[in-house]
Amino acid sequence: MGHHKSKSPRYPKSHLMAASGIAAALSIFLLVIPTTEVEAKKTLVQLELQDMQLDNSKPALSEELDALISETVTISSPLELTSTSESLNTAASPEVVQAGISLQPLADTQEVAEQVVAAPEWTSVTVASGDTLSILFQNVGLSANTLHGVLDSSKDAKAFSRLRAGQQVEFKLDDNGELLGMRSQLNKLETIQIERDGDSYAFSKDVIEPEISTRFANGSIDSSLFVAAQNAGLSHNLTMQMANIFGYDVDFAREIRQGDNFEVLFEEKHVDDQRVGTGNILAARFTNRGRTFTAVRYTDSSGNSSYYRADGTSMRKAFIRTPVEFARISSRFNPGRRHPVLNKIRAHKGVDYAAATGTPIKATGDGRVVHVGRKGGYGNTVIIKHGQTYQTLYAHMSRYANGIRTGSNVNQGQVIGYVGATGLATGPHLHYEFQVSGRHVDPLSVKLPASDPIAKSERTKFMALSEQMMASLDQQGATQLAQLDD
Repeated sequence: MGHHKSKSPRYPKSHLMAASGIAAALSIFLLVIPTTEVEAKKTLVQLELQDMQLDNSKPALSEELDALISETVTISSPLELTSTSESLNTAASPEVVQAGISLQPLADTQEVAEQVVAAPEWTSVTVASGDTLSILFQNVGLSANTLHGVLDSSKDAKAFSRLRAGQQVEFKLDDNGELLGMRSQLNKLETIQIERDGDSYAFSKDVIEPEISTRFANGSIDSSLFVAAQNAGLSHNLTMQMANIFGYDVDFAREIRQGDNFEVLFEEKHVDDQRVGTGNILAARFTNRGRTFTAVRYTDSSGNSSYYRADGTSMRKAFIRTPVEFARISSRFNPGRRHPVLNKIRAHKGVDYAAATGTPIKATGDGRVVHVGRKGGYGNTVIIKHGQTYQTLYAHMSRYANGIRTGSNVNQGQVIGYVGATGLATGPHLHYEFQVSGRHVDPLSVKLPASDPIAKSERTKFMALSEQMMASLDQQGATQLAQLDD
């Protein structure tokens, strides 16, 4: 018997082309299926069959290939888009390429890359009680060298180190965690910012200019000035302004009485119809124990602002009555007083003001410091000489204010120290003495010298303003009374 060699079946060329096309299409399909590990943004690629001619004798095969190739598939990322394109260029058979299969991306590769690479974001940090700028830098991963670089970049940049609890500080870092910028809103009108500028940092401040309007408020005192002022809509700052303006004539520590009343015209600041703060008191009247005092703010031709009475005489005296705001008088001037610690008769040559430890103490007049330090039973003491005639003493301080030293000049109202209980003291208070030509006098009753009235060259302009302000107070008060009657 003869042996016959088996022959491989032979297929028409059109069938081979179709089979090769199916294999290539399956390769494409497998290459572009996304894996579950990829989480990058996806984009769509459309596979199209262009003018592909198959054997009419195999319609089922043609339809299957047509359906398979024209499927819309999903690729996982721009990086996979590149690798897939390369695979198509190398793996597809010549027959498939000749058949006209092409990739047409629906999204440009560069556009997708821009979507994936996000710009640096601002990170907001809330300042907690006790936080320093150093702690904030540590919390966001910035080094001490960066902190020093920021603070040393300019004098203004040190404003970032003056933090308060609840303040928001925002940081912007680059991909390496280095500082690009920092900003913080100080209040509704001011925002400070630094931006990296080469090897240093540039400081800037954005200030919103508010709209200024004039507001009127009045009130009657039932329990305290602060409560009455708050009920009238005055801020704490305005209340302190009013107390300072009338502090030369009214002793707010001992002379306020129920039924005292006030009227105030003041500046109010607005941004987009929202109140963002208050400004200066423009005019005021204060009635204390049946006596009415007036005040008008006036800015002279040199740009200096001060308060005068409505008749042009000065509100300012050479001394203010009380060195501690709203403190309680715990012991008066008494030459025959028995000392509470030594338990023997010793003259009390001043006035004691009971107040919490740390309460600011103000110089009652302009002068030169002649003593700072311990002084026997007085404890920590500051003595100020005011010209040739007057001298004041402030005792039992817990500490001195910065810059207060022997020989330094101080201004009226300047803080010189803080209430304490050093020396012979039963509790925290200020002991205040007033001397005239070397003789101790009662600070509460001594007649205080006044400052100069409005300059003659300014008087005509001032009186026109004063009359306008007093008329406005009258009109506003009458309008408010009419509204209450209605």
